Amino acid sequence: MTATYDADLQLFINGAWRSGEGRDERPVFNPATAGTIAALPVATSADLDEALAAAERGWPAWRARTPDERAALMHKAAGLIRERVDHIATLLTLEQGKPIAEARGEVLSAAGLFDYFAEQGKRIEGRVLQRPLGQRAMVTKHPVGPVAGFSPWNFPVNLMVKKIAPALAAGCVVIAKAPEETPGCTSAVMRCIADAGISGDVAQLVYGDPDMISRHLLASPVIRKVSFTGSTAVGKHLMRLAADGVKRITMELGGHAPVLIFDDCDLETTLDRVVWQKFRNAGQVCISPTRFYVQQGIYDAFVKGFAERTAKVKIGSGLDADTQMGPLANARRIPALEALVADAKAKGARVIAGGEATGEGYFFQPTAIADVPVEADAMNHEPFGPLALIRPFGTEDEALEQANRLPYGLAAFAFTENGRRINRIVDSIESGMVGVNSFVISALDTPFGGIKESGFGSESGPEGLDGYLVTKAVHIY
Repeated sequence: MTATYDADLQLFINGAWRSGEGRDERPVFNPATAGTIAALPVATSADLDEALAAAERGWPAWRARTPDERAALMHKAAGLIRERVDHIATLLTLEQGKPIAEARGEVLSAAGLFDYFAEQGKRIEGRVLQRPLGQRAMVTKHPVGPVAGFSPWNFPVNLMVKKIAPALAAGCVVIAKAPEETPGCTSAVMRCIADAGISGDVAQLVYGDPDMISRHLLASPVIRKVSFTGSTAVGKHLMRLAADGVKRITMELGGHAPVLIFDDCDLETTLDRVVWQKFRNAGQVCISPTRFYVQQGIYDAFVKGFAERTAKVKIGSGLDADTQMGPLANARRIPALEALVADAKAKGARVIAGGEATGEGYFFQPTAIADVPVEADAMNHEPFGPLALIRPFGTEDEALEQANRLPYGLAAFAFTENGRRINRIVDSIESGMVGVNSFVISALDTPFGGIKESGFGSESGPEGLDGYLVTKAVHIY
């Protein structure tokens, strides 16, 4: 534990930084060593009541600011995040484990979100409709109100800001419930927001017992909108809580991304792309490619190439410059992955690379499994770890049937050089996002979200701003 770390590790409620003095705390671990690095102050019910009162008080003043005024403060926050990128990225790697280069990219992406939505907030538009002389009919858009934003630990900085930035741009105020596993980096970002001049009754940050916090915030009539990124099971729970208050909700939930590899693809280039992408952030990515369906004509070559590349992935501390994959973010993922590997093997699959926990900390080898039967648990439940599942297919129709058979529909990918096939796949695959010959499906100006049990609503892009606006019809006679 360092003085620098402790300075960032605090609650931010109603404009005041709160230490752990006089309140319960929970440990924060370094996943590369499994050692304790800090104690996290936990929000109480009284803290949450104070945060709700501040949000209710702060909303009228924030929504009354002009879009240009809000944008200026958001741009300043973006600039401070860029100035402090190395500090924030180091905290992120210490807490979450990802390689420092990936952490730095995530922090810079968060700065980009502030800049993008700062400008997008100036483009909130309505309509004036044709009516008889002397009459008017208009459609206007307004901020929905105070927001509760719940974000996970796999991309703690980026996903927290994905909720804060559009809310602020729309004229809403936010209470952010960030992940308890990664409080230092998220607190450091909130400090940038505060230092930019965005007041404490506009943006607040709490940590603690997730169930208590979600029940308390969602039971309050102050909260008008809920945005959540996380598992499908927790998302369903929050939807039930939100239903009692008929609150607006955005849900970005679990995925189990299929990758369709056709025999006309550039095999070597495809292998280089898919292996790196599979093990990015140790596979702890909601859009991580996981189910690899490979056409029979190239199946053996794909399996061989995938195994060779997987064996070369260098694992280690994310602070080491040459590390390509860091540890899992928490200890509970190791037995879960071990159980998935054992089940697949028992049902006839072949482990062609990795398959075991290794070293100190929460490390699990980059793992590839071939000939995985459909009934294997890993083919039906999101592994959320460095686990690649490979099986062959014969026809395009068979590949699409397998890709669409699960209740998830967040991301899907395909590799082929056939233009007509690309059109058919894009139209037929059941997914909120599709990447063809690429895994780049997330950008500041494009919607990010899924269908089916992967959720609804969008983050990023103009659609991401729409989720924080309500529509009003005005008729003047």
